[in-house]
Amino acid sequence: MILWVIIGILVISFLMDQVLGFLNLRNHKRELPEEFKDYLDAEKYAKSYDYHHTNYKFSQIKSWPGLVILLAILWGGGLGWLDGQLRAVTEHPVGLPLLFFWVIFFASDIFGIPFEWYHTFVIEEKFGFNKTTPKTFFIDKIKSWLLTIVLGGIVVGTLLLLIDKLGSGFWIWFWIFISLFSLFMNVFATTLILPIFNKLTPLENGDLRQAIESYAEKVSFPLTNIMVIDGSKRSAKSNAFFSGLGKQKKVVLYDTLIENHQQEELVAVLAHEVGHYKKKHIIQGLIISILQTGVMLFILSLFIQNESFSLALGGSVNAVHLNLIAFGLLYSPISTVLGIVMNIFSRKNEFEADRYAAETFAGEPLKEALIQLHADNLSNLTPHPWYVFMNYSHPPLIQRLKAISAIGNQELNPG
Repeated sequence: MILWVIIGILVISFLMDQVLGFLNLRNHKRELPEEFKDYLDAEKYAKSYDYHHTNYKFSQIKSWPGLVILLAILWGGGLGWLDGQLRAVTEHPVGLPLLFFWVIFFASDIFGIPFEWYHTFVIEEKFGFNKTTPKTFFIDKIKSWLLTIVLGGIVVGTLLLLIDKLGSGFWIWFWIFISLFSLFMNVFATTLILPIFNKLTPLENGDLRQAIESYAEKVSFPLTNIMVIDGSKRSAKSNAFFSGLGKQKKVVLYDTLIENHQQEELVAVLAHEVGHYKKKHIIQGLIISILQTGVMLFILSLFIQNESFSLALGGSVNAVHLNLIAFGLLYSPISTVLGIVMNIFSRKNEFEADRYAAETFAGEPLKEALIQLHADNLSNLTPHPWYVFMNYSHPPLIQRLKAISAIGNQELNPG
C-alpha cells in the first residue's frame, strides 16, 4: 500500500509539472507582447522565445527517462536490493546509511552528467551564455562531489548518529543542530564555500564604489565590503546578492552585472537588496524555514522506526536510510504546499524591496536594471499565472514594472 502511495505521489507530481510546463510554454507568444514594446526590442524577445522552447524540449527528453527509471527502481525493489548488497560491506548503524546515500548520490549525478554537458555546451553555448570550459566543468564536478561528501557527511552523519543513540527523540537535538548549521552557512558561505568555485575581489576604488558607499551611508546600511565575483568564468548571465547576518554585510556583484549596467542601475539593484535587509525579509525567511524544519523533523520522528517503510522499498529488514527516503517521498506533497506558501511570501517581499529601492533611491534606474537583467538573461516575460503561482519566488517583470511606476505616480500626485 505504501509503495502504491509513493508511486501515485511521484506520477501525479510529475504530470502536474508537465501540465504547468505546457501551459507556461503555450503562454509564451512568439510576437513581442504589446505591454513590452516600450521596453524591449523584438529581436531580443524572439531569442528569448527560442531559448525557452529549446529548454522545454530538452527538459522533456531528460525528465521522462528519469521518471521511468525511478519508478522501475521503486517497483523492482532496487533500493532494498542495494541495501542488501551494502550490508555485505558494513552494517554499522551510521556507516551503512552514509554509504547507501553516497552510492545513490553518485549514481544519480553520474547519470545526469551527459544532460548537464549537453545543456552547458550545446544549449547555453548556442544562445551565447556559456563561458565554461570542459576543464572547469569537470573540476567543478569534482569539487561539488568533495563538498557533498564533507558537508553532507557532517549533516547526514549527525542525523544518523542522533537517531541511533536517541531513537525518536532525535528530532529536537537535530533541529537545534541544523538550525545552527543554517545560521553558520548564512554568515560564512560567501567566505568559505564560494571561493572554492569562484574568485572574489574587492570592488576597486572609483565612482561605482563611492556611489554604493554613499547610498549605504544614506540609509544606514552596515556595509562592510563590496566584492566582485568572476561569474563570467562560467556564464554571461548576471546577478547580485549580499550575505551575512546582523551588522556585518558583504555585497557581491557579478562582473557581468557591472559590465552590462550603468552606475545608477547598479546602485538601484543594491537598494533593492538593502530593502530586503531593512524590511527584515532575510530574518523572517530564516525563522520560517527553521520552524518548517522543526515540524518536518517532528513528523519524521513518528515514522523513522516504521519497518513498513523499509519493506515498501524492497528492504528485508528495518533500515533507517530506507525509511528516510520513503518519508521524503511521502512528505513531498506537504513540501510542495509549503513551497507555494513561501513563494507567495517571497513575491510579496520582492514588491516591498522594489518599493524601498524606488523610495530611497529612484524608480526609473531600478526599472531599467530589471529590464536589462531580464533581456540579458533571456527570461520568460509572459509566464502562465498558474506556473507563477506554483514556482515563482519573484513576481513577473511586467508586474514589478507597473508597481514601481505606480510608486512614482503616487509621488507625483501625493493627494
